[in-house]
Amino acid sequence: MQLKLKLYATLAEFLPPTAVSNVADIEVADDATPFQIIDRYHVPRTRAHLVLHNGNYVPPTERDNPIFRDGDSLAIWPPVAGG
Repeated sequence: MQLKLKLYATLAEFLPPTAVSNVADIEVADDATPFQIIDRYHVPRTRAHLVLHNGNYVPPTERDNPIFRDGDSLAIWPPVAGG
């Protein structure tokens, strides 16, 4: 199935070369999980802080569950600090 993988800030370095504006169209298995995709693109799990499935937060305890349908998106941000 097709997904849109969106990696932001310092995670953009892990996107495939075909990515445009921090978004890559990827092919995944029907039973893919967020952690499988994170691992496939070599994003360190400790840096995958904010994980969103179609704009909805996916807590770490649910990232091993298959949740995707064709055309969905997975967006990931690293931890951020500011003041």
